[in-house]
Amino acid sequence: MGRDSEYNKEKDKKYRLKLEAMKKKLPTYTYEFLDSKAQRNPNTAVSYTYDLLDFFEYLKEFCPGAKSYEISSVPADILNSLTFQDINEYQKYLSAKDVTIIGKYDRQNEISGIARKMSALRSFYKYQVEHQFLDNDPTVGANKQNRKDDDHVIIRLTPSEVDTFLNVIKNCEVGSLRQQKILQNTRYRDLAILTLLLRTGIRVSECVGLDVDDLNFNENSMVVVRKGRKEHILYFDEVTKEALCDYLELERPHYIDSDKEKALFMSIQKRRIAIRSVQQMVNKYAHVAVANKKISPHKMRSTYGTALYNKTGDIRLVADVLGHSDINTTAKHYAASEDAHRRAAAKVDPYSE
Repeated sequence: MGRDSEYNKEKDKKYRLKLEAMKKKLPTYTYEFLDSKAQRNPNTAVSYTYDLLDFFEYLKEFCPGAKSYEISSVPADILNSLTFQDINEYQKYLSAKDVTIIGKYDRQNEISGIARKMSALRSFYKYQVEHQFLDNDPTVGANKQNRKDDDHVIIRLTPSEVDTFLNVIKNCEVGSLRQQKILQNTRYRDLAILTLLLRTGIRVSECVGLDVDDLNFNENSMVVVRKGRKEHILYFDEVTKEALCDYLELERPHYIDSDKEKALFMSIQKRRIAIRSVQQMVNKYAHVAVANKKISPHKMRSTYGTALYNKTGDIRLVADVLGHSDINTTAKHYAASEDAHRRAAAKVDPYSE
């Protein structure tokens, strides 16, 4: 199994270096909190750093006591003096502001964006108070953002759309004839990746992190490293096995310079394929296969989780396979077959003997 993998070590190193560079923009009293997050997941720590920078930028612009300081020098006393009304004002500020986060636009006026930033701020204040760096937590009593899950439509593929999607890949039915010819060079890889996502529900980060040695075709199993660096053994079906074997036999040899290459999925540049490349791949095929739906790798995970629940009715099974520590997360996002439930309810006579 050979874990922790070189891929994960390199990824963590990149995020740790980014974290150290970004921390210099913040006051030193934030460092222990961010380091505590980095111990578990450096990527999460980087995201929290962006969120804290937003908060301190707000303080510098709108808090009279902070205006004369550089962000890295804002005294802790200013944070200690804030009230829940100040935090509510910060949320109003976020609702009217778009900012660039990690190289892409993050719509702050969306409820989910504000909720995420508030989660980071609440976690920060809780840590500071628990470790006696601060005495006051103004996030307690502040408004909480309602994600309105009941009104949120979770986009998934239907079984027929899954078939259409995979057939588009098999037949290279994307773009011009020239583009289709180019796609023939990566057809088996693309099919293997998207079959794996659609038939096991693994995260795209888990998929690109797979090494060849993680696969066991005798048991149709694979080792994936999940959140918190936890190793799980997952199993795949014969359809997935066939797609993986075709790729390993017919295509991967053309994209490696040495038999010592560990990465399972390779780019045409002969490097481990990147998360962004898989996201672009999904978007490219989805534009043809299901033009009416905005499909991402995570939507494929939703598709698998919902289909598995509909087949088994076992929410705990789905939670285990998807790697959810909280079963409520599974129920909220993958077992929400509201329409199916309502149709079933209409066929039941609750008063019959």
